Amino acid sequence: MKEVFDFLNNKIEFSNSYVIAAISGGPDSMALLDILIRLRDKYNFKIVCAHVNHNVRKESDSEKEFLEDYCKNKNVIFEYMKIEKYDKDNFHNQSRNIRYKFFESLIKKYNSKYLFTAHHGDDLIETILMRITRGSNLSGYSGFQTISKRDKYLVVRPLIFMTKEQLLNYDIENNIPYVIDKSNEKDCYTRNRYRKYILPFLKQENNNIHKKYIEFSNELYKYEQFVDKNVSNAFDKVYNNDILYIDKFLKLDDIIQEKLLEKILKEKYIEILNLIDSKHINLIIDLLKSKKSNSYIELPEGKIIYKEYNKLIFKDKKEVVENYKFKLENELQINNKTIKVVENSDDTSNYCIRLDSSEISLPLYIRNKKDGDKIEVKGLNGTKKIKDIFIDSKIGMEERKVIPLLVDSNDEILWILGLKKSKYDKSKNEKYDIIVKYC
Repeated sequence: MKEVFDFLNNKIEFSNSYVIAAISGGPDSMALLDILIRLRDKYNFKIVCAHVNHNVRKESDSEKEFLEDYCKNKNVIFEYMKIEKYDKDNFHNQSRNIRYKFFESLIKKYNSKYLFTAHHGDDLIETILMRITRGSNLSGYSGFQTISKRDKYLVVRPLIFMTKEQLLNYDIENNIPYVIDKSNEKDCYTRNRYRKYILPFLKQENNNIHKKYIEFSNELYKYEQFVDKNVSNAFDKVYNNDILYIDKFLKLDDIIQEKLLEKILKEKYIEILNLIDSKHINLIIDLLKSKKSNSYIELPEGKIIYKEYNKLIFKDKKEVVENYKFKLENELQINNKTIKVVENSDDTSNYCIRLDSSEISLPLYIRNKKDGDKIEVKGLNGTKKIKDIFIDSKIGMEERKVIPLLVDSNDEILWILGLKKSKYDKSKNEKYDIIVKYC
């Protein structure tokens, strides 16, 4: 336990602050709470016990009462939430997300910079082994660090130097009460199987095996930091506003490519990186190198990546663009752009069209593309598919769905705004009585 106290005394600035501690009531977290209480008077800080009822065991309500009474007796602030329902299949991921949203709300409420968790050395071994078995990346294989930086706070895991057995002994020696979650004994959970069958074997080989895993984790972390510096130098040059520029990206070294993609996904998935592993990185790289100009892949949690010519576009969810059709009278706003009827204009580009009302059927409408759309392009004989025009112009799949078309009341396509005009467009020297501009 000396290592724990030395770490806290030397690495953490407690004075005149609040610290948030994630406490379940189990032996590990109760040991953590006791350690913080012992340091409280020395450094003059307040402890906030953050307890989450996952609402999956009948004992959860009584455990909440036990912990609330304990905190009251120890002059610890008690904060509580109960998860009422789960909407997704992956219970562990969803419960983790809910927990951390709760913890972060307390960080903000108490203006704290520390969240303490009770992860210990055995947890580190289990995490590393599980990720090696499943597949991960450099960051994942290193498990977790004693201190992890988040957006506005630090996650501190001071018990990493201890084993589960040592923490139980600490509780017994110091008469610290705790509750037991019997679900931790069930073989249906992956982590439990590692804990019950693999850890005992490793500890027979080396009773301090957790310290070897700490060394392993720290060694990988050093290499990760070195690679990250190189990734950061390249990041802004190839990625901006959720768009990765493929030609620039493919000039990078392979390892920088992989780590840059990991960095992007880490931003997208925040702290649920266990959903992402090497197979997802390989899928993205295959998409990047594909000869297809327009394609996409779907990732966990509804996220999607589109390839559109030289761009790889990251989205939080697959967006479905509904069809639209609006009557054009004087002015319309479409996709943050303005379409308006004007009196005069010298513009002869594809952002302005002149029409003779006697040749078309009024009123005019603005709509998006439909399957089978064709246009009689100005200067060409016959019709051409709108889809082919988009392909020739290297318009991506998502943009194709929203580009506005000007049509008359017979649904004759008069103009692909900003791109192509039909045979109905008039020059400044011809007869016309309607001018439409796209701004």
